[in-house]
Amino acid sequence: MATYYSEEHEWLTVEGDTATLGITAHAAEQLGEVVFVEQQDVGEEFAKDGEIGVIESVKAASELYAPVDGEITEVNETLADNPGALNEDPEGEAWIYKIKITDASQLEDLMDEAGYKAFIG
Repeated sequence: MATYYSEEHEWLTVEGDTATLGITAHAAEQLGEVVFVEQQDVGEEFAKDGEIGVIESVKAASELYAPVDGEITEVNETLADNPGALNEDPEGEAWIYKIKITDASQLEDLMDEAGYKAFIG
């Protein structure tokens, strides 16, 4: 299992051709109190850099962009009732999607944890 990070402050934990996707703790901190998460439906296909949702906080609305090509296989339903979970555990229980990656070579464009820490440093 490997974790990758995007410049849009998203993380992907990859196992085979499946990944869990969420926002980083840094992103959650920058957003402030999250009040709403707009998510796509299971079965939606998307291209790298395409918009795959919106996170609204008391400060601003921020689009979620796909770090790789893929298809949504599961949506974290708990975020509909408890969007604030993104502030409490953004890199754990408050994941946003599980996706099937359709082009694994795109993972090479993402950062590892050390690269991401340097990026936000």
